[in-house]
Amino acid sequence: MRRLLLTAGVAALLAIPSMLAAQAKYDHGEVEAYGDMFRVTPTGHSATNYLGLGGRASFNTGRFVALEAEMNYDFEQNYTNVTASGGNAGGTSTTVTSGVRPITALFGPKFQLGATGPFRAFLEAKAGFIDFSTTCNAAAGSGSCFTNSLNNFGGSSTHFAAYPGGGIEAFWGPLGIRVDAGDELYFNNGTYNNLRVTFGPTLRF
Repeated sequence: MRRLLLTAGVAALLAIPSMLAAQAKYDHGEVEAYGDMFRVTPTGHSATNYLGLGGRASFNTGRFVALEAEMNYDFEQNYTNVTASGGNAGGTSTTVTSGVRPITALFGPKFQLGATGPFRAFLEAKAGFIDFSTTCNAAAGSGSCFTNSLNNFGGSSTHFAAYPGGGIEAFWGPLGIRVDAGDELYFNNGTYNNLRVTFGPTLRF
């Protein structure tokens, strides 16, 4: 039994260099598609959870640091407005479509821990812009709505944004899964803090 365990231990030690060499093949960067949940909490209003899609790309500038750019688009959100009926216990509820479609673009460094292994944690600090578009009357997921949102960048509904966050990644060769969360702040006559969570597959190269 001891001989079997010793043989297994030696085999594991001999496999480490080849595992590290395999991981080193994927040290240039990553591309990812993701889904996001963006919880917007404007002052004086209840929070609204927006869901959307996005993409990001990063390029390693060193073993533990990458520069990353990302953009995501959130679909319009329905919410229910409940109105009390006089002094009665009952009331009426109306479902309303907000018509607001946030679109976010961010860029900044990603600090990677455990850069050569199949699992790693990271911290990120990004800055960019967020735009709250309301100019589309087409279906929520249509390409024209996304295009209109892009055209709004630089207008009165565009605000500076910052995103401190972090997360974890797990890889099987070049393929992996990533989840991250943070506080997406935007500035519009004050600072607004908003939870943002993303999750999706990633490809490293």
